[in-house]
Amino acid sequence: MRRLTSKLTRRIAEHRRLRKPTTFHIALADRIAQLNQAAWAAITTDDSYFFSTEYLTLLEQVGPDNLEPKYALIYDDEGPVAAVCMQIVKISLAQLREAGDDTIVPGFSALLKGKRKLEQSVTQRVLVCGNLLTYGMHAAAFAEDVDPTDIWPAIAEALYRVRRAEKIAGQTNIVLVKDMPNEAYLQSKALGKLSYGAIETEPNMLLTLDPAWKSHADYLGSMVSKYRSAVKNQVLEPIDKSGCTVETLTDVANHANRIQALYLQVHGNASLRPFTLRPEYWPSLAATGTERVIFTVIKRDGKLLGFIATLKDGEMAYAYHIGFDRDAAAEGLPIYLRLLHAAIAQSIAFGCKQISFGRTALEPKARLGCQPEPIRMWLRHRQPLLNQFVKPMLKLIQHEEAPESNPFKRSATAK
Repeated sequence: MRRLTSKLTRRIAEHRRLRKPTTFHIALADRIAQLNQAAWAAITTDDSYFFSTEYLTLLEQVGPDNLEPKYALIYDDEGPVAAVCMQIVKISLAQLREAGDDTIVPGFSALLKGKRKLEQSVTQRVLVCGNLLTYGMHAAAFAEDVDPTDIWPAIAEALYRVRRAEKIAGQTNIVLVKDMPNEAYLQSKALGKLSYGAIETEPNMLLTLDPAWKSHADYLGSMVSKYRSAVKNQVLEPIDKSGCTVETLTDVANHANRIQALYLQVHGNASLRPFTLRPEYWPSLAATGTERVIFTVIKRDGKLLGFIATLKDGEMAYAYHIGFDRDAAAEGLPIYLRLLHAAIAQSIAFGCKQISFGRTALEPKARLGCQPEPIRMWLRHRQPLLNQFVKPMLKLIQHEEAPESNPFKRSATAK
């Protein structure tokens, strides 16, 4: 009994300690230019492109209309220790429609079916720590000489401050921290003691590139024959025989409207659309990303039938944005799969070690040789009573599992 009482006392003491202000100093901003640029660069220069001031300024200028950026720089007494990227997103029920349907996602359709105006008016403001436009842990970057585990309570404090400050613009009920691979999840487990609940999502599909691959042909050559034949007969040859060409697009600005139309054909088919990109985004991404962002397109008779933007981020490549003509795909053209293979070819040319293909279409990506990377998110509701209800419910949420597939020869797999 004494041991149990002592354990409970320690938990209560830790609970109270975590809910007090940390000893860190926190600077908050609505624009990246408002923060100390030298301090931000000191932490993020060797990190991801998605933390660069160039990319963040791009989002501020041509990002989705319903997305507001927020930033934080966290200091200890010796200097900056973490840079944090946040976004306030305003989501309506209309953005939760099932693909190609006039109803909303299951659970809402009986109540709101066909009531467009009501759907638009029922909105929720969500504070996201991370970047809704990317896959991966782009929530925070840390100084080299600190342990991220020690910094996460300060990040939670920054989130709390932003949420409280946002009351003047409208209530923000939900805080979401995305996307946490296993190492980042373990480092951030202090959030679990601050009433955040963890939820596992669909995995991020990662393709590891063999250093021996110098071209897409080398990649195909590493596959067992049935997979290699399937790619040639079902993907490459149908595109070639249809008169289509696969090209690098150098004048993105002149094709922005067509790219937008192709993007919307894929975007409009998604069941969850928390944001919609604007036509101005595409040429800005190409101009800001310069040689690290390549648009590959499929053309037929001079008309764009599909595109994929491949982004180099250090040793990681991202099959970042994709769009294609659904009418042409309905004719039997494997545009989507051909674009995925174009991203592989470009990533090999970049000299990257891995490709992040994201969380959708798990089966075809598994056939490419991708392996699933488990991803978790942290979620918290501002109301304590609702939060106590939400946390157990998170454990019941099901997500799609990636199928097991290994298209490579044993020697390639061993490497």
